[in-house]
Amino acid sequence: MNIEPELCQVDDALDIIVGKWKPIILLHLMKNGTMRFNELKRSIPKITQKMLTKHLRELEEEDIIQRVVFPQVPPKVEYSITEYGRSLEKILVEMHEWGTRHRLHKMEKVEKR
Repeated sequence: MNIEPELCQVDDALDIIVGKWKPIILLHLMKNGTMRFNELKRSIPKITQKMLTKHLRELEEEDIIQRVVFPQVPPKVEYSITEYGRSLEKILVEMHEWGTRHRLHKMEKVEKR
């Protein structure tokens, strides 16, 4: 590994995707494409409206997702992954796979006791 620890940018990356709900929001948008706010809310039933709004705003601010408002009554808002946001897909898949392996590792460790 050629990463100099004092120059490590992992914390910058984690600032963008860390949180209980951000990876789940991103995975829903990556899987389903464009979604409206209420569709996202229904897809993640345990998230509060306030937290969903907060995370969507943060992800939009970082250019990870795109928010499109349609000028109509009632207002229609759609969210989708940006091209730049798609670059996180491989990372999220790797993190999911590592998390699965880690869970199995922990279970095996408990079983050996």
